[in-house]
Amino acid sequence: MNMQVGVLALQGAFAAHSECLTSIGVQSVEVRTPEQLSSVDALLMPGGESSTMSQLLESSGLFDPISTRIADGMPVFGTCAGMILLASEILDGRSDQRSFSAIDISVRRNAFGRQVDSFESTINSSVGDFHGVFIRAPRIERVGDGVEVLGSINNEPVLVRQGNVLAASFHPELSNDARLHEYFVSITANRKKV
Repeated sequence: MNMQVGVLALQGAFAAHSECLTSIGVQSVEVRTPEQLSSVDALLMPGGESSTMSQLLESSGLFDPISTRIADGMPVFGTCAGMILLASEILDGRSDQRSFSAIDISVRRNAFGRQVDSFESTINSSVGDFHGVFIRAPRIERVGDGVEVLGSINNEPVLVRQGNVLAASFHPELSNDARLHEYFVSITANRKKV
């Protein structure tokens, strides 16, 4: 199946996600404009600094087109800051920070600690066990009824899905394990068949 997965490339760790997709034979497109967004079947939103990414989404003219595509069913996968941008509630965001409200979760930015508090942990998940890299990671403090918790550490959700939206507190692109990207691609492939 011919498929293009976009990687939001405004700020943050987008190159590692592109490499991960390439490693599993999926064509990735760095998305910086609405025109580039229109060519992709799915979108990956990387880690970075969520309030900066929110501002860049506005100034690039991408916020509204992405919001429309998600509402129309485009699969989207947000990691770390990407998860914050997809959440329905950001508990400690800037007053002007917008999110897509694409998944019914409440998140707290940097809740696992500052950069020096970064850590790695095994994540037990219904789609496999993963080595999770947590860097200034957000914490999911509320999960809505329609959200499926796919993975957790210490009984805390860190990998969640609601329909076409997948979100992770951690950085799967830094673990040399592409299975989570493969899972996201399978969501996209199933969507394309419909």
